[in-house]
Amino acid sequence: MTEIELLKELVTIPSLSGQERNACDFLKSAMSSLGFEASIDGAGNAVGIREAPDRHGRFTCEIVLLGHIDTVSGAIPVRIENGNLYGRGTVDAKGPLATFVMAVSGTTLMPGTRLVVVGAVEEESATSKGARYAATQYQPDFCVIGEPSGWDGVALGYKGRILLDYELHQPMGHTAGNQQAAAEVAIMWWNALEQEIGEFNSEKAGLFNQLLPSLRRMQSHTDGLMETAELTVGMRLPPEFDIDRFKQRAVQLAGDATLRFHAYEPAFHNPRTSLLARTFNQVLRQAGVRPRFKLKTGTSDMNVVGPVWKCPVVAYGPGDSSLDHTPNEHISLKEYSQAISILQRVLSQIISSESQVLDRSQKHGEMK
Repeated sequence: MTEIELLKELVTIPSLSGQERNACDFLKSAMSSLGFEASIDGAGNAVGIREAPDRHGRFTCEIVLLGHIDTVSGAIPVRIENGNLYGRGTVDAKGPLATFVMAVSGTTLMPGTRLVVVGAVEEESATSKGARYAATQYQPDFCVIGEPSGWDGVALGYKGRILLDYELHQPMGHTAGNQQAAAEVAIMWWNALEQEIGEFNSEKAGLFNQLLPSLRRMQSHTDGLMETAELTVGMRLPPEFDIDRFKQRAVQLAGDATLRFHAYEPAFHNPRTSLLARTFNQVLRQAGVRPRFKLKTGTSDMNVVGPVWKCPVVAYGPGDSSLDHTPNEHISLKEYSQAISILQRVLSQIISSESQVLDRSQKHGEMK
């Protein structure tokens, strides 16, 4: 199976969050044909493993490449035009996932090496079911998250997230009276929240260090006796953010309304000085480009597994992230091929590094 065949077929199979099984079955079969030991794990993830134990049956270097196979909604006709593959998930994030499969399949293993590719489910639904399960199954020495960074870019961190559901119920009043409508009260809460966020951000430099709100849903309705206003707000959180204090203040501002907080993930980032980041830097420079290291304002499965595994972790994959979730989502097949080559060279360099003979505490000392 060629790299283009793999990606095109994977994109052709719909895989909305919670409906990934057909795509996972295909990926399992494809990885088996490429020499992986492939399976569907307890969360429904497609998992492919290539390993070469040392003479004692041990693994001194385990690298997990964690991508996600689910997509948001929106059918885009799958086609190749002018060297680009169009389709839902080409960028976010089947392109990076296919990159993982092809790069790992072409990597020469050394004794003591174990490479694990995970096509995780439910990353787009804020449950991160696949990543949460994977976090309990492995304890890798290095991790690469499959997200579009561009073939010449590497993401070192992602902001955190929390969702707020606001709901206000109050008796109906005449529109000519003094009582403010529930919808008006809800918008006043949103405006007050935005004002306080603006004050918080005024002292913070750069988007990664700021609190970024988004109004995701709003509606109001009445049964003739009571009226209801509902809002859903998403918050992108900076590192070391006092989430408890934020919750308390949001509740104070809400008055008689009720708030429900959910889908919380703290921000997470790794240093550029880790062995994994340095290796990407070296390989990309050898390829003739100046690497672009990024801190992303969204979230990814890095937020889930990073605090658990406590190993060097970056996000990498082909694609322009500005096309995520858009009707025009597409990926350059040339860039896809370039990313496969870069990642394969990174993996080869990592597993052949003399640092891999050190014990785990020595290898991870740089992260502490």
